Amino acid sequence: MSDPDSAPADPTPPGAVVPLVRLSHVSKYYGAFRALDDVSMDIRRGEVVAVVGASGSGKSTLCRTVNRLETIQSGTIEIDGERLPEEGRELARLRADVGMVFQSFNLFPHRTVLDNITLAPIRVRGIDRAEAEVTAHRLLERVGLDDQAAKRPAQLSGGQAQRVAIARALAMDPKVMLFDEPTSALDPEMINEVLDVVKGLAADGMTMLVVTHEMGFARSVADRVVFMDAGRIVESGAPADFFSAPATERARDFLAKVLSH
Repeated sequence: MSDPDSAPADPTPPGAVVPLVRLSHVSKYYGAFRALDDVSMDIRRGEVVAVVGASGSGKSTLCRTVNRLETIQSGTIEIDGERLPEEGRELARLRADVGMVFQSFNLFPHRTVLDNITLAPIRVRGIDRAEAEVTAHRLLERVGLDDQAAKRPAQLSGGQAQRVAIARALAMDPKVMLFDEPTSALDPEMINEVLDVVKGLAADGMTMLVVTHEMGFARSVADRVVFMDAGRIVESGAPADFFSAPATERARDFLAKVLSH
């Protein structure tokens, strides 16, 4: 249940550009555990935001609240100026504008790669099958997999499956893409083939929220790095500033550990 009295942390002045995603005072509890604790954040159009932090810091929960895969106890979430409903058709409509790529691909194992990509555009967007298949082939070519269209997920490598998952999310023509640790389930040699696709999307101006433990990606591709700890945003700033001169002791300690390996 959201709190109607929660005002945005940074109200948009008249005439100003509305952020594509706005989280205002969002909290999420699991019993007594606060997975998110009064989190407020804006994502501008075309911005790539990398969310980093230790395991259990709230990164994935933050990502999953943006399209209500995780419900929230208080606060508000807006997509392109519209408040995200809690359930029903309006939630399904807004959720269709938010592409999601998971750690574990979540492809339908009994369907071909082509079917995995065309299913949602046909059923949710009402797109003609022939048109959906043309788009799917174009997207598969974009991620370097057009020759895999007839295969099933079990016949793909992890890196290929994740690239198919990205193509599937793009097929809905989303306004924003959410990536929840997209490389964490991959062998090291497959990580770059997925990150290269994400880098290409960034170069094309796609708005993205990327939860990642790949510091090199966060440093080189993100417009902004958000560092989380204990369900809160501790720091948020340009990658160059965050990695060269983190402002908090907690961020300095985190970077000392992850960059020493």
